[in-house]
Amino acid sequence: MKTLRESFDNSKYLSVKQDSYFDAYDKVLNRFVGKPVTVVEVGVLNGGSLFMWRDYFGENANIIGVEFNPSAKKWEEHGFRIFTGDQASEEFWDNFFKEVGPVDILIDDGGHTNHQQIVTVQKAVHHIRDGGLLIVEDTHASYMKSFGNPSPYSFIAFAKSIIDRIHGRYTGNTRGTKPPARQIHSVEFFESMTVFSIDRRKTKMSEIVRNGGISSNAVDYRFKKNAAERLSEKVESSKGLVRNIYKKLLKREMRRQNSSLKKYFTNIDV
Repeated sequence: MKTLRESFDNSKYLSVKQDSYFDAYDKVLNRFVGKPVTVVEVGVLNGGSLFMWRDYFGENANIIGVEFNPSAKKWEEHGFRIFTGDQASEEFWDNFFKEVGPVDILIDDGGHTNHQQIVTVQKAVHHIRDGGLLIVEDTHASYMKSFGNPSPYSFIAFAKSIIDRIHGRYTGNTRGTKPPARQIHSVEFFESMTVFSIDRRKTKMSEIVRNGGISSNAVDYRFKKNAAERLSEKVESSKGLVRNIYKKLLKREMRRQNSSLKKYFTNIDV
């Protein structure tokens, strides 16, 4: 099967991509090749990526371009459908999807600002078919001063908040969680690229299930050696005051463990 890098090199017109993207794209897009999919790319500039996507996905694919510069309309002469407008405008996306309808894949290679990337995801996610993808390129902009970052409102900070919402689907997560994600099933992070998998069929609140097997009454040893556990064993019959002491000691132990974990977040080496 043809790789995206081959389609990139075969394009007659200029396209600029990070070289790390090609393996990532082949991994997540391979299953769409040859299928009658609708693909939207935001940011087409010199047109090279339009031809790249057509070559990669095949003749059954419908390739649509979105560009701020109205001169991009010239690519319609080559059979592409081109919409011009501001990707940071909610009104633009409302009108776009009203005319285009649902799509399978949206790739954001537009202006890369926090506002542009976040608005695009917020508006497009409702119009991606189940099983489709919403891909944002050049997310390294979330770490660049020229894009007003680092910021608590960067695109990557936004993507991290979606992780919170995905975990909010856990039924035991009843306190302090954000509303659970209802459109996005999962998120993958690659170097400078974030991929959202859309599948509403798989975003229901999870449930704990048991297989009906025989229990061996195994003891949970996670906290077996801490002070709270030892105290609990000695006074197992106590239920009032001692139980509260146990909880306080357990919280203290967890704070100690969390404090020791800070170094892994300040000096990440993965």
